[in-house]
Amino acid sequence: MAQTSLYLLQRNSFNLRGEAVMSEKSANLAIISNNTFEATKAVNLHNYDISSALQTTLEFNELIAIFSSRIANRIPHSAYIYINQEFGLEVKSGVFTRHSCNYALKVEQQQLGELTLMRNYRFSDADLQSLEALLCCLIYPLKNATLFHQALKMAYTDPLTQTHNRASFSDSMKREISLATRNNQHLSLIFFDIDHFKAINDTYGHDCGDITLAFAAKWIKESLRDSDMVFRYGGEEFVILLSDTDANGAELLAERIRSSIEHHTIAYGMETIKITASLGVSSLRADDTVESFVKRADGAMYAAKNNGRNQVVLIK
Repeated sequence: MAQTSLYLLQRNSFNLRGEAVMSEKSANLAIISNNTFEATKAVNLHNYDISSALQTTLEFNELIAIFSSRIANRIPHSAYIYINQEFGLEVKSGVFTRHSCNYALKVEQQQLGELTLMRNYRFSDADLQSLEALLCCLIYPLKNATLFHQALKMAYTDPLTQTHNRASFSDSMKREISLATRNNQHLSLIFFDIDHFKAINDTYGHDCGDITLAFAAKWIKESLRDSDMVFRYGGEEFVILLSDTDANGAELLAERIRSSIEHHTIAYGMETIKITASLGVSSLRADDTVESFVKRADGAMYAAKNNGRNQVVLIK
């Protein structure tokens, strides 16, 4: 007997606290099995253009945009919101209005995010039934995108500090420089290095060194905005990439990070360890390449080291 695989479309309504509520859009769970899917093949033949279009990308925002545009004639809507908490993603487009329908998407044990459609009049039961049939076309492209981005995340994440790794730094730099140049925005870098890190390893061992790195990354991230990116550049060195931030704003953030590090204490065995860090700051110039931008910020960090450590140096 063929194995049955389930995927779920859960229609929800939420109050302002994010709690599920029963209302005119009461919670309704539709479970579609392989048998159900086979039975709807005839219907899905008419959706071939949607399915084929959704096979052209593995990017979440593009998938949702394609799906929205391809179903617009059958399920008119003025806006959509797609949220994927696993990847910290929220995609919005259109004119947001009062009436909406919301679906939590899941295939087998894989969460695929939540999709909300909006318009200025109610979605009828017939509309919702049609939409749920159309969502069948979206489920597996979303699963493929999820698997792809999970693999990328693993490849680009430092397992010890849960920051981006150096492999992802070059791609991110090229993208952010291009965006900053195109949009005439500021872009800044902070290079961060733990002071006397070798002495910590030599005195307390590499396990303590690993704990120090993990805590340093945690304290850095606590000072950042959601749009900022932190990378483990190598050893005890981190790089923080700040979009739409000028040199003065980056310098203030670097000082906040430095102060946070200085005022934390690490407990290791029966020992308490205080650490400090040296930080170098620079901002993008019109004639910068990736290499020149990185070299200047790195030079600012070494200047902080040479000037006595536990300080911030800005080179514009």
